[in-house]
Amino acid sequence: MTTNAWRRPSRLILAAYCTLVGLFVLVPTLIVVPLSFSSVRSLQFPPPGWSTKWYEEFFTNPEWRDAALTSLRVAGVVTVLATALGTMAAIALVNSHRRWSAAARAFLVAPMIVPGVVIAVGIYYVFLRWQLTETFLGFVMAHTVLAIPIVVITVGASLQSFDLQLVRAAQSLGAGPLTTFRTVTFPLILPGVLAGALFAFLTSFDESIVSLFLSGSTMRTLPIEIFQSVTTSLDPTIAAASTVLLGLTTMTLLAFGFLSYLRNKAEAHG
Repeated sequence: MTTNAWRRPSRLILAAYCTLVGLFVLVPTLIVVPLSFSSVRSLQFPPPGWSTKWYEEFFTNPEWRDAALTSLRVAGVVTVLATALGTMAAIALVNSHRRWSAAARAFLVAPMIVPGVVIAVGIYYVFLRWQLTETFLGFVMAHTVLAIPIVVITVGASLQSFDLQLVRAAQSLGAGPLTTFRTVTFPLILPGVLAGALFAFLTSFDESIVSLFLSGSTMRTLPIEIFQSVTTSLDPTIAAASTVLLGLTTMTLLAFGFLSYLRNKAEAHG
């Protein structure tokens, strides 16, 4: 049998394998979607009937609504801070050829390597002494620390293909550092910056380990409210909240895919 004859069966086997792996990963997660439309006050699968009253409960209950709004507010501020700080750090690391740049890079991405529980304990101990637990500022600071490494890696990847000759050309024409960044560097790395911002938002909105240490009766994010509800009551409102969280995460990933498509299209035509 020739190579071309083997190629089609191999592709079919690979596609079937990838489909099975995808279903194995997604099905347990997607089960919460039909549970959120259940007509009974229990997590029964399959649901005996269909109703949207649990979404009404989610959006009208002050505890659920406040937790969701808190997550959105924290994630919004974290996205701005982490994107700005991470972008500046990535540019500094790429432009620096000193010995300490490797150590600085390792330090910046350390939150992605160190176990989350270890980071949570350390942040809780420090923030407890600073009286930042159960505060909006404490959540923003903690989530920003966790989101900066993702922005550094994403923007750094865009800078790897960046032509530094363009910066030198702008400077030779009399442009200052800020003008060069605004008119040359930033437009070219914008897709990477936007991708980093999306992942920073996602990191903050979905974060649960550090948030569990910092939360309390007066300050809870949506993942923490879901966790607390699981330990006290099991009604489909939990599934509705999880579906909302899943939907927002999916939309963020789709937005990232769209940005990647635009970047690849621009590179192909450039």
